[in-house]
Amino acid sequence: MRFSLFLHMERYDNSLSHEEHFQNLVELAQMAEAGGFSTVWIGEHHSMEYTASPSPIAQLAYLAAKTSTIRLGSGTIIAPFWNPIRAAGELALLDVISGGRAEVGVARGAYQFEFDRVAGGMPATDGGKAMQELIPAMQKLWEGDYAHDGEVWKFPTSTSVPKPVQKKLPVWVAARSPESHDYAVANGCHVMVTPLMKGDEEVEDLMRKYETAIANHPERTDRPDIMVLRHTYVHSADQPEAWRPAAEAISKFYRTFDAVFGNKAPAVDGFFEPSPEQKFEGRPEFAAESLHQTAMIGTPAEIIERLHHYAGLGVTEYSFWNDNSMSHEEKKRSLQLFIDEVVPNFAKN
Repeated sequence: MRFSLFLHMERYDNSLSHEEHFQNLVELAQMAEAGGFSTVWIGEHHSMEYTASPSPIAQLAYLAAKTSTIRLGSGTIIAPFWNPIRAAGELALLDVISGGRAEVGVARGAYQFEFDRVAGGMPATDGGKAMQELIPAMQKLWEGDYAHDGEVWKFPTSTSVPKPVQKKLPVWVAARSPESHDYAVANGCHVMVTPLMKGDEEVEDLMRKYETAIANHPERTDRPDIMVLRHTYVHSADQPEAWRPAAEAISKFYRTFDAVFGNKAPAVDGFFEPSPEQKFEGRPEFAAESLHQTAMIGTPAEIIERLHHYAGLGVTEYSFWNDNSMSHEEKKRSLQLFIDEVVPNFAKN
């Protein structure tokens, strides 16, 4: 099982500038490369400071010049916000700039807040149609001339300019439902999943959906990879209470997620006030004590044990999700401890 890093510029106030936040992101990505991580992933989000990332490709292109081996993944672009020709060309250009290190993650989108502002108010629930149309269109454009007559997009004969360096750009689908797992496998894509605030039983359920999709497509001889993305924080064994500030920081992230997803609370200059804790009475998954068990929080030994379970389930990539509202120095300490004491236990043979 290999490791990757998933991160954004993450702002809850104006205490640090965007420039400082981006330099922090670059430092963490370089740490991950030095630590043997396979990939750094950056997603796409609009008009929200807590995941300040309107253009993952631009950030990844910058990282291409600041790194040499780590792969660079869009984790993910939001399909309804892209024209296939533009998406194919920009992702191919990232592959050229990085010397063939691009990975392409695609999602349907989740926040109605973003759809109201970027997609003319189309229902976020309709995003799946765009995702399922975008991926094969990009793949055809990377191959050469292609005309498209779809439900979402129509265009005459076109091609991707430039073409990717890699013969076949790896494409990942953000999946949760059995249908999205099936779509990914049927179309030769890898699968990326997140159990969010649920425990390892959710990882096991997602793996069952993945294995079912593979079994339903015996015509596919190229077994896809599956990546599990999970909030992660490592603390030393001599600080037994260090889990609590990490769990509280992850709870703040999810309470902010709730505020954005609910699409009712107003944003002030891009900042959302996290939903108040009292809103979640009777919702133990938001409590620090619950997140201590569900998020990947613990000592190196505790995390190694859980990750061996994931590897045994067939997980091929574990992504260290670093968005958690903690300070940059705390994030660095956690990531370095993971690199030093966890990663060596999963060295490639």
